Amino acid sequence: MSTLGITGCAQLVTLAGPPRPRVHGEMRDLGLVADGALLIRDGKIAAAGPRSQVEPLFGAETRVIHAGGRVVLPGFVDAHSHPVFAGNRADEFEKRIEGVTYKELAEQGGGILATVRKTREAPETQLLDAARGFALRFLRGGTTTVEAKSGYGLSLDQELKLLRVIRRLNGFASPRYVPTFLGAHEVPAEFRGRAGEYIRVVIEDMLPRVAEEKLALFCDIFCEPHVFDVAQSRRILSAAKRLGFELRMHVDQLGDSGGAMLAAELGARTADHLEHTGGQGIAALRSAGVQPVLLPGSVYGLGLKHYPRARAMIDAGLAVVIATDFNPGSSPVASMPLILSLACTQMRMTPAEAITAATINAAYSLNLGGRVGSLETEKVADVVIHDCADYREIPYWIGNTPVHAVFAAGEPVAI
Repeated sequence: MSTLGITGCAQLVTLAGPPRPRVHGEMRDLGLVADGALLIRDGKIAAAGPRSQVEPLFGAETRVIHAGGRVVLPGFVDAHSHPVFAGNRADEFEKRIEGVTYKELAEQGGGILATVRKTREAPETQLLDAARGFALRFLRGGTTTVEAKSGYGLSLDQELKLLRVIRRLNGFASPRYVPTFLGAHEVPAEFRGRAGEYIRVVIEDMLPRVAEEKLALFCDIFCEPHVFDVAQSRRILSAAKRLGFELRMHVDQLGDSGGAMLAAELGARTADHLEHTGGQGIAALRSAGVQPVLLPGSVYGLGLKHYPRARAMIDAGLAVVIATDFNPGSSPVASMPLILSLACTQMRMTPAEAITAATINAAYSLNLGGRVGSLETEKVADVVIHDCADYREIPYWIGNTPVHAVFAAGEPVAI
């Protein structure tokens, strides 16, 4: 039986609390323990609390690590990312700076379709190697669980290729990946002007095969009038639901077009983006128990100003989540500390609310709240020692990634 003790924690941020996502004022309660310690046994939390209570539980066989007066948190849970793709879009980054809009780039064959072309050409081994490099970026920011979407294949064989890469990523130590099928990310070039035919392919060919091979737990869609409108999205997601997929949705990113209302109607697990969701949509999400996943990195990355109404959502009682939206176009950032900073400065979330949104609430949005997202007895010991003495420093030091050490299931991870 292997045991690990972590002691000398200036602040042990346990996120201990009720076994559900946190809402309202609960999002500010981090279960903070001053001068804390942890005991980890066989990859799970055996004890977490004040040093005076936990250290006596250490045995002769316990390997002890001193945190050196640093902050200790559960690993971040990134609940929205697109980590399997080829190439990058640095050329489009420059064009946007010069004034070309994201929509104009897409109309010229850029945007998502530019990445689709590169990704289709790349063999599975190349995509796996690239994704493993991105995994290090997640770990260096303290992220140990990542929701991973397909969506850059847009054909049966290519989408299966991406989902198989995600499956192979889970063969490595950390981070763990939660797979989501996003075949309805865009209408591919060969179906331009024939969206109905592509929707048929998604419903009749892709979804059954993904379900048969058990390659994804969730189904997602880009619900916007110029991509898949509400009616088209309802068709695809209803078919996914019949096959046993839970639903996640990109909605209201470019306008309040009814996406949040559809997420509520269908009982989606999450509604993501929500930059333009108004009061009616927020109320509908609350009534349906849909968790909002807010992505300030994509607003920043596109040079826009319209951030989601995080304060209104928290005040309404929604269990808010924040995530990176890591992707090669709008949000090429895998650093959760940077996302925390944007959440605080641009969406007026407190540091405690942002941490809750990036840990325990995010874990529940992936149906993992009973396993990860907090440092509580019997949970998986995904633990990060941050190189600071106060949790508020994590979003405060903008652009810095103050991670001292990462442990995945109690084992040190090389970063």
